[in-house]
Amino acid sequence: MQREEKHFEMTLDAVLQRLNDLKMAVFSMIQKLEMEYETINWPTFLDNFAIISSHLTGLTKILAKEQCPPLRNRTVLPLLVSMERDDALINITEGRVPVFSHDIVPDYLRTRPDPITEQKMQQNEQKAANLTNDAAMKQVTQYNKVVSHVLDMVTKAREEWEIESSSRTGIQQTSSMTDTQLLVAAVGMGKGLKMTNYGPMMVPPSIRAPSPMGGAGAGGMSPGNVQQLGKAPSAVKTNIKSANQVHPFSR
Repeated sequence: MQREEKHFEMTLDAVLQRLNDLKMAVFSMIQKLEMEYETINWPTFLDNFAIISSHLTGLTKILAKEQCPPLRNRTVLPLLVSMERDDALINITEGRVPVFSHDIVPDYLRTRPDPITEQKMQQNEQKAANLTNDAAMKQVTQYNKVVSHVLDMVTKAREEWEIESSSRTGIQQTSSMTDTQLLVAAVGMGKGLKMTNYGPMMVPPSIRAPSPMGGAGAGGMSPGNVQQLGKAPSAVKTNIKSANQVHPFSR
């Protein structure tokens, strides 16, 4: 009996040590995410995540050992339940549990999983126990085929990418720096632009006004004709009457 109790205490000490290491790793990762979110890089984040994963793996190995006593067969009972604030409890739990009341006792002193979770675990264990060896081997074979197919696809894509990268001499140039500089200089400072003098607007000879030196020749027109030509013919006929005329509908 004493040997079992001693072994149980050693197991609890190892579990507590792993839990403290896990807590410190999680705290360090949260602190880096909050304080160093501008400078943290992906490899550093993966390193911290790997540390947390290693602590979880170590904790699982301790609990899965045959020498570890089954904790689910033991019951933890509270010595005192109170609704008052406990400073010692706050110090031990780092401010997470201020009161050891009836509401939190079932959650913090639980040595077995939640009833719904435990029921699902039992169903999965029963399903795995009822599975025959032939069916299990078929599922494993099918799973290996799927994994091998995905691995072949990834390997082929990687080889094609490496071949394409090695055969590529360089990135094809799609622009010219000289042309860009000339365009910027032309738009910004007008460099390289030429001024072009355009002559007077071309007017057809039929409506061109006569020059002072020329007479009323065959191709010329009189000023009156030019003035009449400039007016557009009116399609509306007007009838202006005297204001003294009596309106037919006047009263």
